Amino acid sequence: MLRSMVSAVSGLKSHQTKMDVIGNNIANVNTVGFKSSRVTFQEIFSESLRGASAADDYGRGGTNPMQVGLGTSVASVDTIFTRGSIQRTDNITDLAIEGEGMFVLKGGNSDPYMFTRAGNFIIDEVGNLVSAGGLRVYGWQYYERQADGSYVFDTELPLEPINIYNDEHNFNKKVIAAKATTQAVLSGNLDATNLPKGTDLSNIGQPHFSTPVIVYDSLGNEYEIRINFWKVETTTNGTDITTRWYWTATPGSADPVSLDSSAAAGYISFDSKGKPVQGAELTPSIIVIPNASQGSEPMEIKLNFNNLTMYADESSVMPASVDGYKSGTLVSMSIGSDGVIMGVYSNGRRQPLGMIALASFSNPSGLEKVGENLYLPTANSGDFTRGYKPGTSGVGKLSPGTLEMSNVDLAKEFTEMIVTQRGFQANSRIITASDEMLQELVNIRR
Repeated sequence: MLRSMVSAVSGLKSHQTKMDVIGNNIANVNTVGFKSSRVTFQEIFSESLRGASAADDYGRGGTNPMQVGLGTSVASVDTIFTRGSIQRTDNITDLAIEGEGMFVLKGGNSDPYMFTRAGNFIIDEVGNLVSAGGLRVYGWQYYERQADGSYVFDTELPLEPINIYNDEHNFNKKVIAAKATTQAVLSGNLDATNLPKGTDLSNIGQPHFSTPVIVYDSLGNEYEIRINFWKVETTTNGTDITTRWYWTATPGSADPVSLDSSAAAGYISFDSKGKPVQGAELTPSIIVIPNASQGSEPMEIKLNFNNLTMYADESSVMPASVDGYKSGTLVSMSIGSDGVIMGVYSNGRRQPLGMIALASFSNPSGLEKVGENLYLPTANSGDFTRGYKPGTSGVGKLSPGTLEMSNVDLAKEFTEMIVTQRGFQANSRIITASDEMLQELVNIRR
């Protein structure tokens, strides 16, 4: 009877632990990124009343061991890392992970890295991207701009805290510096029906067509340069028919700028199909000289006429692409599925502000919960060795403007709660029955 009472007490303790876990799961049903837990039981060592025996040669059969169990204990409390449902929030700093990765967080420089699935981040007063508990989100901030205009982050570098406003690579990201114009691509048509004005450039008259090009100096000062076109002559050489156009570059009427006259004019030739004849004359350079009062240096701007045509249609030449821009201030930002935080500036430019890193573990269930939706690595989770770009190495892409909710299944938890309650009641009944049996023994003496 004492043995049964001890077994029942172990059952009460184990079921109480399971009820504690169920209660915690239900309490966190609306916790962002929460991962539910489950409890499994195992039997305690059994007391052997008689050992097993083998069959003998005299016809006597073998016997099984005779054992009495001594109750139950908790075998494990496992963290279930299935993904929770995604909830749309439309908050630009809310992020959910569509994969198995985890965000990398850290407090002070000497603190260990911590990890979470909860992406409810905010930007603090000084521009740090931080968790709800104030831990800084880690990733990369150094990037290189490619020839095609794209940006590539060096993910082999050590992780660093992400700051939207400042960092050691670009001190003030609130302002994007001005960039001087270096090239201008023009496209469109020059009307082939215009009558040639002849090659006497000293008496050529008004241009057939003129188009403005806006350029910037190194300080962001804006100037208007007009590109003027005259149809001057059409020549025939056997079956080859070539039409020449003369162009000049002149400053806007009131702009404090001049042009180097030695490089501010040239010719463009078209064949009989209206296509430009290839050659160096299609990519000339002009030199724009701001007045000394502007405080900026001269600019050499390469023009590109390769996209011009000459058809019997109205003239429509205009700048298709002009680099250079004035300075701008940060007005908004967005986060892509690849983790790149892109800033949008008042001058229309876009520039990366950082890239969020994700961590990967070979056994996420082995991570240790430390509160505030945070986890620490353990000896059985695998070590954190490096961060990964979202969308690579199986960590999953990011889903901006959404949050991963708890993976708690309420129907399952309520069912487990009922079963656990009945198990607790049954064990308590054994204690009651054992107590009554002990009372009967005491009463025998009467």
